[in-house]
Amino acid sequence: MFAAERRQLILEMVRANGAVSLRELARVVQTSEVTVRRDVRALEAEGLLDRRHGGAVLPGGFTRESGFPQKSHLATAEKTAIADLAAGLVEEGEAIVVGAGTTTQELARRLARIPGLTVVTNSLLVAQALAHANRVEVVMTGGTLRGSNYALVGSGAEQSLQGLRVSRAFLSGSGLTAERGLSTSNMLSASVDRALVQAAAEVVVLADHTKLGSDTMFQTVPTDLITRLVTDEPPGHDDRAATELQALADQGVQIAVAGAGSGPAPAEAVPPGRQTRRDMPLPGQRRTRGGGPGGPGPQPLRSAAVPAEQGQGDRARVADLRRR
Repeated sequence: MFAAERRQLILEMVRANGAVSLRELARVVQTSEVTVRRDVRALEAEGLLDRRHGGAVLPGGFTRESGFPQKSHLATAEKTAIADLAAGLVEEGEAIVVGAGTTTQELARRLARIPGLTVVTNSLLVAQALAHANRVEVVMTGGTLRGSNYALVGSGAEQSLQGLRVSRAFLSGSGLTAERGLSTSNMLSASVDRALVQAAAEVVVLADHTKLGSDTMFQTVPTDLITRLVTDEPPGHDDRAATELQALADQGVQIAVAGAGSGPAPAEAVPPGRQTRRDMPLPGQRRTRGGGPGGPGPQPLRSAAVPAEQGQGDRARVADLRRR
C-alpha cells in the first residue's frame, strides 16, 4: 500500500470512529506502528487529525463518541485485561452499579461467575451478559433507550436511582484527564452516569490507555470523586499517558495497571518490573464520599493506605512508565 493510500485509510478510520489507537491502525493498514506514527504526524501537520496518547482523534481537541460497532473492535485485548483486573475488586454478596460501555460489558461477563451479587445497571449489554448467571440479581433502571450504546437514559433512569446505595460504581467513558476527570460526548449519558456515582460509596473507572488525556464535552466524574482507575499499561513510547497517570495518582486516585493480553499470572512467574497489576495510592489520607458499605477487597488492590516507602516506590514505577 502506498503512503497516500495508507493515510487516506487512516483518515477514514478516525473520521468513522472518532479515536483510533496506533496499534489498531497498524493492524488495519498492515504495517508497523512506526510507519503509522509517521503517517499520523503527516496528517496532523495538514490539520486533518490530532495525535493523542498512542492514537489519533478528530481535530479540535474534543473526541466525539463512536457507536457500539466501532467501539467493540477497539482495544479489545486491553479491555479484556482491564475487566479481568476489575473483577477482582468485587466480592460475593456485594451490591454494585455498572454503567454502559464496551469495557463494562467485558466486566459483566466476569461478574457472572461471582455468586450473590446484585448489579444495578442502565446498560442492556451489561444486563444481557448477566441474564443467565446463577445467583446474580440484575436490576435495570427505567428510561429511554439510546440505541448507539444500548443504554437507558433520561429522567426515568435518573429517578429510578434516587435513594439507592451500593458499595461501588464501575464506569467507563470517552475520555479521562487529571484536570476534569471522566467525561463523555453525550449529555444524557453523562447525566445518568452522575446519578450512578451518587449511589455508590466508591467509584472505579475503567479506561484503556487510549482514553488517557482525551477530553470530551460533558464531565461525568470529577477527579476527586474517582477512587480507583483500572487501566492497561501504555506503550513504552507513550510518555503523555504515563504523565497523565502520574497526575491522577498525585490527586489521590489509586491506579491499577493490567498487562494487556497477558492474562492472570502467578506472582513468581512475572519478571521483576513487569507485574501484571500495580496499585498506586497517593500516600496519606484520601478524601472519601462518606462511609458507605464498600469493604476492602483482595490485596494489593484494596489497601486503604500504604507506608511512605511503598508509596514512593509506586510513584517511581509511574515515572518508569514515562521514561519508557
